[in-house]
Amino acid sequence: MPTLHITYYSADFDEDRWIPALQAAIPEARVSLWQSGAPVADYAVVWKPPQQMLDEQAGLKAIFNTGAGVDALMKLNLPAGVPVIRLDDAGMSVQMAEYVCHAVIRHFRELDGYEADTAAGHWSYRKPRNRADYPVGILGLGVLGERVAKAVAQFDFPVRGWSRSPKAIAGVQCFQGPAQLQDFLAASRIVVCLLPLTPETDSILSASNLAVMRPGGYLINVARGAHVVDADLLAALDSGHLAGATLDVFRTEPLPADHPFWVHPRITVTPHTSARTLRSESVAQIARKIAALQSGQGVAGLVDAGRGY
Repeated sequence: MPTLHITYYSADFDEDRWIPALQAAIPEARVSLWQSGAPVADYAVVWKPPQQMLDEQAGLKAIFNTGAGVDALMKLNLPAGVPVIRLDDAGMSVQMAEYVCHAVIRHFRELDGYEADTAAGHWSYRKPRNRADYPVGILGLGVLGERVAKAVAQFDFPVRGWSRSPKAIAGVQCFQGPAQLQDFLAASRIVVCLLPLTPETDSILSASNLAVMRPGGYLINVARGAHVVDADLLAALDSGHLAGATLDVFRTEPLPADHPFWVHPRITVTPHTSARTLRSESVAQIARKIAALQSGQGVAGLVDAGRGY
């Protein structure tokens, strides 16, 4: 009989794929779908679980979150003393780098303008821009942010980075802490938000901070929709202070059909697809970490509940 029990829950109702994959990767364990009243498992693998699950599973050794962002978990009352472990990467950083580089280059090269012209049957010309005039600022220098910063730098853009604590990344001018946030924004013409969502970062992209960005600035948000104050972004675009935005995440998802982001001529909307969780890589990582924990070893990705990520 298996001596190890793993319980699984996802708000996306994809247990028919995750449970067999986890079972195959950890054959010595019993992997089951969480249901109310089930015995306490050794480990939980979750995405946006209900509070009831965590209340009933108070004896867990660890909780694994199947996404990079843990803000949904941090809103719950977590079992005391139970570590929360996030995915380090699991194939997401290369996807994020692809997405952001595409959005940066599409704006810088005015490919959106060419697309509109060709759709209208116009053969057009735009004067090439100078990369030195388009410094790219990466707001958040975690695993994903650092990978994005390095990828953008490969295209010879000046790259800035901001993080809560000091960081040193070759080729990136780094800013840190609240005192340097506006200096970072003023030094950036294209701002890419890759911050974790915490009480300190909620609505960080509000009118006061958007106003500090260079005139003609551009915003790319691939973190969480709650980082942006929607009305403030629309006002910055309509005033001409910002040239445009690419948004992959929103306060309400799916984005409501009547939301002005859908039809704004300077906003590009994508359906939270900048970096998807890759199941095979995620399962392999979770299996390795469970094996490490079972043998008394430490693992990467421990969430600091005090910081919220």
